[in-house]
Amino acid sequence: MYTEHNWITTPVTADILRGALDLERTAQGVLPHRLPAWARAQCSDGQLAMAEAQPSGVRLVFRTRATVVELDTVPTKRIYVGAPPRPDGMYDLLVDGRLAGRACVAGGNTLTIDMTTGSAAYEPGRAGTLRFADLPEGEKDIEIWLPHNETTVLVELRTDALVEPAPDRGRKVWLHHGSSISHGSDASGPTSTWPALAASLGGVELINLGLGGGALLDPFTARTMRDTPADLISVKIGINLVNTDLMRLRAFGPAVHGFLDTVREGHPATPLLVVSPIFCPIHEDTPGPAAPDFSNLSAGKLSFLATGDPSDSTRLTLTVIRQELLRITTARAADDPNLHYLDGRDLYGEADFAELPLPDQLHPDTESHRRIGERFAGAAFAATGVFADNNA
Repeated sequence: MYTEHNWITTPVTADILRGALDLERTAQGVLPHRLPAWARAQCSDGQLAMAEAQPSGVRLVFRTRATVVELDTVPTKRIYVGAPPRPDGMYDLLVDGRLAGRACVAGGNTLTIDMTTGSAAYEPGRAGTLRFADLPEGEKDIEIWLPHNETTVLVELRTDALVEPAPDRGRKVWLHHGSSISHGSDASGPTSTWPALAASLGGVELINLGLGGGALLDPFTARTMRDTPADLISVKIGINLVNTDLMRLRAFGPAVHGFLDTVREGHPATPLLVVSPIFCPIHEDTPGPAAPDFSNLSAGKLSFLATGDPSDSTRLTLTVIRQELLRITTARAADDPNLHYLDGRDLYGEADFAELPLPDQLHPDTESHRRIGERFAGAAFAATGVFADNNA
């Protein structure tokens, strides 16, 4: 019989944590990072720091006979001035690969953000406890997927039976980089993001470098991908370059070439899929920067609009980016047979927007994430997909 006095505490270490590229030891516990320390040191952007520390795709994975699991964490909640409270981040429990529970952790730190001024105030808080009980008897693989949109310090893992690292199931490792859409944007939970869904359908292990606002062809991201062991690689390029208005057409092509060259230094023959942006009406033919529309913020609705000059042919739009990515990948593929291209509109196009519009004009909701994930899995992992021969 389980009692509170027979807990077994297991340290949170790299052998039971997947999807993180670095573990930072803090005063409170272990903070997973999706970019290594040397990469983080090369960029002082606060948006990137927040995004890479949000553990999209990061999960605890272990084998155990436990029927009760508790995890103490310190989440960081975001509060937006003038907007209704955000829902707490979700933790998804998988038992032998199947979703078996979903819960959240109250309390923790708070980050109060005023989007009208760009200011932010941080207030530390205490740890909370995540609890999953009444798990099936017998040996089983347990996965606890951390909130994709909530920075999470892992304090202590407790179970009522011994824990050991899950055995290697021989699954291929898929390394993916993209924007907030790949990060998870408005998905309802960590296994509902399109990369998590596609990885599940494809039977692969996910390392998700989807970085909200941070898919900007940064050299340190390319070097991180170069140095990360992977069997399959994809990069989704475009939307952040437009909505930040970061570069002009002259710089875009060489930057793409440089990014791909760097990835190829570490993965010269690994299947590499370049994915262009999904359909997004505000930026199809209008450049950035994108600007928030605060008119309905008090009702809990934040939208975005494009503010660039569509007559300026030097500036990037999604239409221009798709044309350039197709041109670049076609030219490179002549000498790189493992390089492939996927038009993002095949994942979510104009007809999809008519049926399932982007709620804030930029980010897909949970149902759209499902559609994108299923279509990506078909294009990449199915029998006729570009990764098929390398996913056996």
